Formats: sequence, structure tokens, C-alpha cells
Amino acid sequence: MGFHSVGTPSPLYATVVRNSICEVTQMSYQAANPLADDFELELGGAWTAYWLAFLRVVTGWWFFHAGVTKLIEDGLAYSYGPMYLKQMTGTALGPIPVLMGEHLGWLIQAMVPLGETLIGLGLMVGALVRLASVFGVFFMSLFWIGNAGFGHGLVNSDFMGLLLFMTMIVLATGRYYGLDAIIEKTKLVKRHPKLRYLLG
Repeated sequence: MGFHSVGTPSPLYATVVRNSICEVTQMSYQAANPLADDFELELGGAWTAYWLAFLRVVTGWWFFHAGVTKLIEDGLAYSYGPMYLKQMTGTALGPIPVLMGEHLGWLIQAMVPLGETLIGLGLMVGALVRLASVFGVFFMSLFWIGNAGFGHGLVNSDFMGLLLFMTMIVLATGRYYGLDAIIEKTKLVKRHPKLRYLLG
């Protein structure tokens, strides 16, 4: 049986073979990795939306749990609230917290557990998220400044909580798998577009 001599392959043939190998390799990678086509970390991508929704729900649960626990234990008579304000002497807020604790104690006793519960609930379901987060910033600011000694430094858990609520406001996280995305489409909001500042 005779043999045919094989010459040096042409550049075109080599290019076709190389491209075919690359395509086969890419197909094998995609078959082994089902997220190869879907995984995107762009700011407007799906994974960003998932993360912001998760962050909103976790922050909401944190406040909701704190508020419900106080309601179960003390009802609307959370006496530690006024006591906490009365001891906030020498802070950047001056005498304001002390005066609030002395003269608005009856309101604060109810406002702390009820406020925490409603703020947390709003964040978890994604309704009126910006409005709820504004009150969350107010709460966390008092907690942060109330720690006048700053034994753990200026950047402590209270400050990180404040930043979480600021993130909810700036990124309008209620629009990511939250009720605010639905509420914004209602006729009421379309007639009064400024209401959108309270949503998201």
C-alpha cells in the first residue's frame, strides 16, 4: 500500500483548526459552568439587584426583630428609651436628648419599639423604603452620638447601621423586588410624582 506525502499545512488551514479548538474549548467551559452566560457584576445587572434586595431585607429584619422583642417584653412602655436619652450629656447634640428624655418620655417609650418595628417591616416588604430609612438614620444617629465615649472608635456598629440606612436611601433599594416598584406605577404616584421621593 502506498503512502502520500503530506506537506506543510497552509496558514488558512491552521487558522481554521485553531478557531475550531477555541470554540470547542469555550463550549466545554460553558457546559461545565451554567453561570458563564448569566454572571454579570454590572451596576444595573441582576446580581446587583439580588444583593440590594437581600441587604434591604436583612437590615429590615434587624430593626423589626429589635422592635418586636421590645413590644413583647414591655409593650408601648419601653422605659429604657427615656433613660438612654437622659444620660446623653456632653454629646454633640447638646442638651436636646436630655430634654427629650425628661419631657417626651411618654412618647419615646412608645415610639422606640413601634418605630423600630414599622421601619423594619417597611424595609422587609420594600414599602416606603426611603421614608422608613430616614427614620432609621434618625434612630441610628441617636444611638451613635449617644455612645459619647466611643470606646470602639468613631466607626462602630452604630455608625455602620447608619450607613446601611443611608445606602437604602441613596440606592432606592425598595425598587428591587420590593412593593415600592409596584406602588410607583399607581395612578396616585403618577398624579403626584414627588411621592416617589418617599418610595424606593
